[in-house]
Amino acid sequence: MEPIKEWPGSASRWDRARHSLGGGVSTGLRATMPPHPIYFDHGAGSRLWDVDGHEYVDFVLGWGPVLLGHSNPAVLDAVAAQLHRGQTYGSGHDGEFEVAERVCKIVPGIERVLWSNTGTEAVQVALRLARAATGRSRFIKFEGHYHGWSDPMLLAYRPAEDGRLDTLGSRGQLGRSLEDVHTLPWGDIDTVRQVLGDPSTDIAAVFTEPALCNSGVIPPPPKFLDDLRDACDEFGVLLIFDEVITGFRIAYGGAIERYGVKPDLAIFAKAIANGFPLAAIGGRADLIDQTVHGVVHAGTYNGNPIVLAAAAATLDELGQADTYSRLDSLGVRLAHGLGKTFIKHGINAAINQLGPVVQCAPDIVELTTFPEFLRSNWSLYDTIVLELLRRGVFALPGGRWYLSAAHTDVDIDRAIAAMNDALGSEAVEQARSKLSEVQP
Repeated sequence: MEPIKEWPGSASRWDRARHSLGGGVSTGLRATMPPHPIYFDHGAGSRLWDVDGHEYVDFVLGWGPVLLGHSNPAVLDAVAAQLHRGQTYGSGHDGEFEVAERVCKIVPGIERVLWSNTGTEAVQVALRLARAATGRSRFIKFEGHYHGWSDPMLLAYRPAEDGRLDTLGSRGQLGRSLEDVHTLPWGDIDTVRQVLGDPSTDIAAVFTEPALCNSGVIPPPPKFLDDLRDACDEFGVLLIFDEVITGFRIAYGGAIERYGVKPDLAIFAKAIANGFPLAAIGGRADLIDQTVHGVVHAGTYNGNPIVLAAAAATLDELGQADTYSRLDSLGVRLAHGLGKTFIKHGINAAINQLGPVVQCAPDIVELTTFPEFLRSNWSLYDTIVLELLRRGVFALPGGRWYLSAAHTDVDIDRAIAAMNDALGSEAVEQARSKLSEVQP
């Protein structure tokens, strides 16, 4: 197909949006999408159609949530049925406990569930529960791990302009947020134990992505999660898994099932309701039940019946016998194909894959740590993303590719062909030439 030259419909809407929306977008990261935010009209299965009439194979999937694909019929039917029964009640309904019972059955070690709306909110609740249970204030998080954009958590995720990680992540963020956290390199259990063993550190919890999906799709080092579990038990600290990405995605029971390590609390979002805004905090009954013993957990939209109808249908669909083997097979096919394509064009690239999540990191040969992720050539990758978009493939900056149950081998082959064409394009050649000119 002829590469797309421009997007006049999206460009005009982008200009208009900046007069009414802050920054022209509903969430800041969307403004980073080259060449500008693309405005979409509709989606079905693995495909999206923009306002200019262009069709794309979608590997963004709403930044992760749409695990079944767009407009999944079972989810739409469940939501449509609930719409006629009411939008929200301000009181209890059967869906609240029915879906909670499903989560407790699916995910090992989950005894209770709290409903929330976003991962950022759910992380805040988990931190409050940990502080209440332990009587301590501070926590450990790891470099490169993302736990939402709240003041306590938006730290050591991406380096500042001077390369430092021990700085605030946003203007307007409370400076004292740095006082409540120990940020450590992921995978170094000796450093974790050293911090936990010092009573003056006052640690209530250790937060971790069980697999580092936000910064490289990196699996945990061997035995690290087990060692974290043992260290937290020894020092009376809560272990909290952020499964916003991994939950219900890399296995039906998420990373807890896949790696066999049970945290005290876990946070779920994204894939649980196939694009509807739902998050959950699950874990030990004694910790969750603190919410009726003085720990405030509130939210007008918590447990919304429409969203939980979507979640029930999503869990039904994900529970089909071959769902996860097929998702993994698609991930392997995409990772293998992308890797071969970079080799063909003489470009080093590390390709990681964990179930239906694939990471592409150009100009490095291995990706097993966060510092390696930072060394990748993201300027070059931004050019590649734009060239993919011109060829009908919608992909994220930062190298992460999401796959859905609606993707097919044909979609994967189309993406690989688009990558081959993009890497051979004049724009990518120019980007590589400019890089070689500035390198010593």
